[in-house]
Amino acid sequence: VQLQASGGGLVQTGGSLRLSCVTSGGTFSTYTMGWFRQAPGEERIHIATISWGGFSKVYVDSVKDRFTISRDNAKNTAYLEMNSLKPEDAAVYYCAADKGDFGFFNPAYWGQGTLVTVSS
Repeated sequence: VQLQASGGGLVQTGGSLRLSCVTSGGTFSTYTMGWFRQAPGEERIHIATISWGGFSKVYVDSVKDRFTISRDNAKNTAYLEMNSLKPEDAAVYYCAADKGDFGFFNPAYWGQGTLVTVSS
């Protein structure tokens, strides 16, 4: 299974970006998908998860109400819509996939990361 994340870039504070994660080599519609981010010198943190059917979603508090995770199973793609971006959102963003239950997200597969830079 391969995951290809894209969509990162430079954006001003308050701006928006949409990240995409295209998956190949597996049955995308059976995977729980998630997004993580890692800022320089910090640990990688889990920021959003979506169930295989898209009906269940969960977010870390710091991005709740600003970020939206979604998926299109017909396109084997997961998305992270990021609005009202802040300088503290700057990080490398990773998508990940897991075959397990939504409530026990333990990724087996990872994308390569896409860099988001937020200018103040």
